[in-house]
Amino acid sequence: MPVYLHGVATAVPPTAYSQESALEVMRAWIGGDRRTDHLLHRIYRHSGIDTRHSVLGDFAPDGRAGFYRDAASGAFRNPGTAERNDRYAREALVLFPQVAARALAQTPGFGAEDVTHVITVSCTGFVAPGPDLAVARELGLRPGVERYHLGFMGCYAAFPAMRMARAFCQADPDAVVLVVAVELCSLHLQPRCELDALVAASVFADGGAAALISARRPAAGGLRLDGFGGAVAREGAGDMAWTIGDSGFDMVLSSYVPKIVGARAREVVDPLLENAGVSRREVRRWAVHPGGRAILDRVGQGLGLPEQALRASRAVLARYGNMSSATVLFVLREILAASPEAGEAVVAMAFGPGLTVDAGVFGVV
Repeated sequence: MPVYLHGVATAVPPTAYSQESALEVMRAWIGGDRRTDHLLHRIYRHSGIDTRHSVLGDFAPDGRAGFYRDAASGAFRNPGTAERNDRYAREALVLFPQVAARALAQTPGFGAEDVTHVITVSCTGFVAPGPDLAVARELGLRPGVERYHLGFMGCYAAFPAMRMARAFCQADPDAVVLVVAVELCSLHLQPRCELDALVAASVFADGGAAALISARRPAAGGLRLDGFGGAVAREGAGDMAWTIGDSGFDMVLSSYVPKIVGARAREVVDPLLENAGVSRREVRRWAVHPGGRAILDRVGQGLGLPEQALRASRAVLARYGNMSSATVLFVLREILAASPEAGEAVVAMAFGPGLTVDAGVFGVV
């Protein structure tokens, strides 16, 4: 039984900052020696990012005081994990219902009373009662709505969420599943000069995305969920990971990640396409998670893609940066906004700890 994704809604915090202003803030915070200043300049100027959004005002041009700066002196500070997580709880429980309501409002023929399942996704904080309950309460969903939360899975977590939604709909043709991913990555910046920390600080940002998934065929637009697959590149187990430290989440984002995912992309994508009866040459639109410019470059090379195939991914990277699990949904929305032809195949991919490579094949309705 076919299952459909009825479009994607997105939301970002109102504060936007340029990559250039973020570079100047990081120079003031951790720069000063020749090596660090050189690395910061090289990383930020070649990131492929123009702007990012944050629930914090620290990186806006007029951000003199804020989360990472003392209000009285303007001196930089390093908040503890409890303070960071408290801010996550406050901000995320607003953004989750906001983008979920937007997805429902943008999907003709569906109302709050139709939603049977809610799946929330996030890896940048913890709170209970959680975002799943906040969505159900703020949208006025039915009392018996089933709620699930996928936490701490990283940038690929939208794929397990869509898999779950598809399974629910195949088990019950009347199921209507609301998938909501929100990440507040800017709450976990670290004042460290190691290369991994500098790269992470240069790409991550805040944002949320939501989609309604059901077995009802859309009147127009939307995507059919044709299949999912993935692999674990064990050689990269230590190259993408994070742990909870005393000052937020400690991220490992090795410079080897682009090389690994580029090398493993074909072994994940080709079986999916074979099962869908589609050749790689026929796929013109690719929703590759823009974890960074180098990741897009390497995946494009590994799959032998023409430059225009990754246009949507590069556009999202430039406008928003890497919003972890929400980002690939932003790319799918960009592809749908370009009015693809009915019957076209779209391939989406994302990457996470493990090193996990997940992918899905979608058919344009």
